[in-house]
Amino acid sequence: MSKIDSSLFNVQEHALDKEYRLCPECGGSLSLRKSKHGLFLGCENYPTCQYMRPLQQHSVVTEKVLDDSSCPACGKPLAIKKGRFGLFIGCTGYPECQHIETNSSLPETASELPVCPICRHGQLQAKTSRYGKTFYACSDYPKCKYAINDKPVAKVCPQCGFAILIEKRSRQGVRFCCPQKSCNYSDESL
Repeated sequence: MSKIDSSLFNVQEHALDKEYRLCPECGGSLSLRKSKHGLFLGCENYPTCQYMRPLQQHSVVTEKVLDDSSCPACGKPLAIKKGRFGLFIGCTGYPECQHIETNSSLPETASELPVCPICRHGQLQAKTSRYGKTFYACSDYPKCKYAINDKPVAKVCPQCGFAILIEKRSRQGVRFCCPQKSCNYSDESL
């Protein structure tokens, strides 16, 4: 331990300290703040100065360009990109064209999923929660708030007559169950 140079561990002014300690708008000092979304750097003169900076910079990285595809908006090739919320397909001419492909824009996923059993007007759509889990909700969200966690199947429940069944996968195989709490219907082969 005597061979360690203690001058390396002294508190000194570094070149990057000014960037991370002083507010670029008002010159006040930045401090570590906490919100419901996580930690960030915020100005000490908060009500008068609204400056804040996230601790992590989220950038979009292009993983692979898809040669045989073209953007419907501008005609440039599409690419698989990795962003803040995971992988997605987007246009390579990003600043000018902001087209992205989502699950709802793919025609086969919309035709697979049944109509909402509650309002019978909206279509059930696969969505991703903020924790990365997939759930299925009605497309008329503000009016109809129906949502389920398991994949819906367009089959009528033979026991209670509910418009959909849900698909549950386990080690034993695939089961189709009624999503109604009052109904206990379950069938292995449908």
